Amino acid sequence: MNEAVSCPNASTFYLLQDLTDELALVDVIEDKLKGEVMDLQHGSLFLKTHKIVADKDYSVTANSKVVVVTAGARQQEGESRLNLVQRNVNIFKFIIPNIVKYSPNCIILVVSNPVDILTYVAWKLSGLPRNRVIGSGTNLDSARFRFLMGEKLGIHPSSCHGWVIGEHGDSSVPVWSGMNVAGVSLQGLNPDIGTDKDKEDWKNVHKMVVDSAYEVIKLKGYTSWAIGMSVADLCETILKNLHKCHPVSTLVKGMHGVKDEVFLSVPCVLGNSGLTDVVHMTLQPDEEKQLVKSAETLWSVQKELTL
Repeated sequence: MNEAVSCPNASTFYLLQDLTDELALVDVIEDKLKGEVMDLQHGSLFLKTHKIVADKDYSVTANSKVVVVTAGARQQEGESRLNLVQRNVNIFKFIIPNIVKYSPNCIILVVSNPVDILTYVAWKLSGLPRNRVIGSGTNLDSARFRFLMGEKLGIHPSSCHGWVIGEHGDSSVPVWSGMNVAGVSLQGLNPDIGTDKDKEDWKNVHKMVVDSAYEVIKLKGYTSWAIGMSVADLCETILKNLHKCHPVSTLVKGMHGVKDEVFLSVPCVLGNSGLTDVVHMTLQPDEEKQLVKSAETLWSVQKELTL
C-alpha cells in the first residue's frame, strides 16, 4: 500500500490512522520537505508505517494507490477560491502528468483550491477515467455543517445528518430538505428552515460554514487540521474499501439539470476502485436551482481556461 501526499498535516493523520505502509511526500521546497520528513521519521517508533520518504522528483511516488494533491498557491485573506484558479492550473500542468507517469493505476484525490475546477483540470490532464479522479469537495463543508448543527441542537455531530453539496466555496448548497436527527426531518418540524422566514435562523448556520475558512485564515493564516482530517477520512474509505458515502467532487453533467462539463460535490460511494456510485438525492426545486447556479458559476471561469 503506497500513498503520495504533499501536505504534512494530512500526512500526520494518515500515519496515526495506520492507512498506509509507505508514505511519500513531494514538494518543490527541498529544505522544508527534508525537515517535514525528518520530523515524521523521528516518530516512527510510535507508528506502524514501514517507510516514509520524500523527494522533489516524482519517481519517489511510483506505484502509488492513492495520490493526494494539495500543491498550489495558498489562498490569501479575503481571496475567493475561484481567484486562485489560473495560478494553480499552471502548477497542475506540471504535477498531474508526472503523477500519471509513475502511477498510471492510481486514484487521484485533489484538495488544492478551487478544488472543483482543479479536479476537472486534473481529470483532463491525466487522461484517467472519471471514477479515479476525485475532489475533496464539500466533505469538509458538510462536516462543518454537522458540527454547527450539533452546536445549535446540543447533539453530537455524528447524530446530526445534513449535506452541503455543489461548489466547495461561496455558492455551496445546503440541503435543508435532508437535515434530520434520528430520522426526524428538521424541515418537517420547521417548514421555513433555511429561508428568510425562518425564526430559528438556520440560514446563518450555512453562512458560518461558508465564512469559516476565511475566518480561520484571518486568525492563523491558513487552514490545516480540519482539512487534514477530512482528507484522511476519504483516504481511509478508499484504501480500506469501505464503500462509505461522502460528498465529493465528481463530473455532474446530466445530473440535477446541470448541462455543462463541471465537477461539483454530490453524495458518492467510494471504494478501492475510486468512485463506485453516485447517490441521486431528491432535491427541492430551489435546491436544484442553486446547484445549477453553482455549476454556472464554475463554468463561467472554467470555459476560459487554457489547458
